[in-house]
Order: sequence, then C-alpha cells, then structure tokens
Amino acid sequence: MRVSEHICVRYQLAVDILSRRWTTLIIKVLMPGPLHFNEIGTQLAVVSDRVLSERLKELEHKTIISRTVCGGPPIRVTYALTEKGRDLAPIVDAIDNWSHQWVSLDEAADIPDEAPSADEAVSANDQG
Repeated sequence: MRVSEHICVRYQLAVDILSRRWTTLIIKVLMPGPLHFNEIGTQLAVVSDRVLSERLKELEHKTIISRTVCGGPPIRVTYALTEKGRDLAPIVDAIDNWSHQWVSLDEAADIPDEAPSADEAVSANDQG
C-alpha cells in the first residue's frame, strides 16, 4: 500500500482496513454478539459466500474478529469481535448516525444494480 507522507500512516492503514467493501457491515452485524457464518451471510444478504469468507479471514488476520470452531457433528464456526473490534463501535455508530442525518433513501435509487466490486469480479473470474 502506498502512503502519503503528509497524513498519519496509522490513520491511512486504519482507513484501508475499514474501507474494504462489506467490512464495516460485517463489523456492524457482529456488534450484538457472536454469529455463525450462515447467520452473518443471512443478515448481509448481498455478499457472496466467497467474498464473505475472504473478508472474515482478513478481519481475523487483523485481529478485529476471532474465529472459534465449535465441535460437532456438525462442526460449526462462530465469529465474534475481539476487544480491538468492539473498540470500533463508536466509529460504526457515528457512521450510522451520520447516515440518518445526511443520506437520503432516494440516493439508493442512484446506485447501479449490483455492479460487482473489484474483489467480486475477480472471484467471478476465478469460478468461470
């Protein structure tokens, strides 16, 4: 990642983590407590399993979430926010509050019908 020498590098790295598509939504749905993979996918509804899996691995690698394998059968995996992840609550809440004040639901009509992100386009090419 290239960084600007005029802006705090830690800030730039934090923005890089949080600006990944679906990341803040994953964090938001995990705020109330741990969830299984399918529960996260159901709440998000618009994220492919492959992209969700990639984001969860990235967040685990950054120690924002923890992954716990629950013995089976069937074996189930639970994802939860770590202390580092829970410390993002004020940021997620601030975005939520800002969106209620400044983002009109009419703006959703301006969003193209599911134009794939670069990550999803790569995923689709890998599968086809």
